[in-house]
Amino acid sequence: MTDPPGWRASGLKRRQARLISMAGYRLIQLLGSTLRWKTEGLEHFDAIVRGGRQPIMAFWHGRILPATYYFRRRGIVVITSENFDGEWITGIIERFGYGTARGSTSRGGARALLQLARELEGKRPAGFTIDGPRGPARVAQPGAVWLAKATGHPVLPFHLEADRHWTLNSWDRTQIPKPFSTVAIAMGEPFTVPVDADEKGIETARLLLEQRLGALETRARQLLDPNLQSEINLKSEL
Repeated sequence: MTDPPGWRASGLKRRQARLISMAGYRLIQLLGSTLRWKTEGLEHFDAIVRGGRQPIMAFWHGRILPATYYFRRRGIVVITSENFDGEWITGIIERFGYGTARGSTSRGGARALLQLARELEGKRPAGFTIDGPRGPARVAQPGAVWLAKATGHPVLPFHLEADRHWTLNSWDRTQIPKPFSTVAIAMGEPFTVPVDADEKGIETARLLLEQRLGALETRARQLLDPNLQSEINLKSEL
């Protein structure tokens, strides 16, 4: 369901968006303050910045809540849609210190990618929920790969997994960590996309991103449950 083009003209809608964003920010802040974290691979982020570039961070839409909290106050710029939902989401994430480029795959996407390119050159990281905003889930859209090709900045995949959580009945199976749960973050090695990559090269990079995120999900689960690693080692020995 889409919002009418003129929703911004409604004072009631604008007030609703502000109220939702204020309440959402406070709830996420409260929940996030109770979480514990296990991390692996975060040195890749720092290495990219030390090398004079910025990461194009890529992860699945269903992990947006813990990612929003953990990576707050780092100046990361993300794409948000121009509809009503995008408005209150923008209000939440800007309170957490993110920048926003307004647009989506259906409206304003090229303009948003151009803004992200400018932000990267201005030494601000970019963030992508690469199967958003509508899915299909766990299928990488090519936006992050296109941006890497156009700018020379590397794609940096990562995955988050909570040991105790609620899973929403949504297209992306959004995961909400329960209070006082532990969230694992597995960040993989970055990769670049050649500036002369053709359509085949773009597709190869897109599939690589999907594969890396699958492996990072497995690794995040292992960080939460070392027994999973033991089972994998045992199977590899048989």
